Amino acid sequence: MDLHYRLQCFVRPQPPGFAEGLRLALWQGTGTAATAAAVQQNLERLDAVAAIAASQQVQLLAFPELYLSGYIVTPELARLLAEPVDGPSLQRVAAAARRHGLAIACPYPERVVVAGEERFYDAIALFDDQGVLLRNYRKTHLWGPDEQRCWTPGYLFAEEGEALTVQQVHGCAVGLLNCYEAEFPELSRRLALQGAQMILIPTAADAWALLSTGERTDRPYPDVSRSLIPAHAIHNQCFVAYANRCGVETVDGREMAAYLGNSIVAGPHGDVLVAARPEPTLLIADCLPSDYGPFHPAGTRYLDDRRPELY
Repeated sequence: MDLHYRLQCFVRPQPPGFAEGLRLALWQGTGTAATAAAVQQNLERLDAVAAIAASQQVQLLAFPELYLSGYIVTPELARLLAEPVDGPSLQRVAAAARRHGLAIACPYPERVVVAGEERFYDAIALFDDQGVLLRNYRKTHLWGPDEQRCWTPGYLFAEEGEALTVQQVHGCAVGLLNCYEAEFPELSRRLALQGAQMILIPTAADAWALLSTGERTDRPYPDVSRSLIPAHAIHNQCFVAYANRCGVETVDGREMAAYLGNSIVAGPHGDVLVAARPEPTLLIADCLPSDYGPFHPAGTRYLDDRRPELY
């Protein structure tokens, strides 16, 4: 597959060693949605991007929200395209991680039986560089009526386990959130309290979209990339990465949405390591906690100075 994209890097000559940090890549691209052919095309693109990322010694590669199916789906299409985390599409993602030797965070529509009923989730599968599933995260905070019609909120049932956890990727503690959840500071703080050194947030923040009512949204999705994302990085003293789409998303040739193309990686001091323009881009950043000293002159730390008994 031929890919036309901008390569934007903030890296050292060598990637971080084990437990030193992560060389992170975010894929921001355009695509098609909501058909079996679109899923196959998105899988082929994932493999091509993984090959490029591996050539740059990337250790963790992430894609936007609902990457496999595309974001624009109806409840009927969600049920048609969704599959289990061990289904054929995710097996191909695991194989790509293993073949290219890098961890992959792949958002997808999940089909699974929970509490005796078949349910559908806006999920993220995180595989290590051997293709082993580290985490299957289900979106907990659904945005708007269209998402709420398509998906079940994650972790309503005890059998699903704990919602907010961190996973070790190349010796670095990584937590996952999903799109709208970037706007809830409680979620990123919970991950930070569990030791997250990086919070990874796939998203589908649009410039406009056609709703299920047939109406076109009258305003863009809020651009939190230069406000909340750096703020979360500061108050949690960790890296925060936000992986969005760009350009137009089509369903059977019909334009259904256009995305902001505002992917970004922020450092623990709120600094911007890499940020995309609204065009296809592979962003790569070396994220090393040791690059950052105290944020305050006295070396105080927000997590240490909390008084949770007050709130």
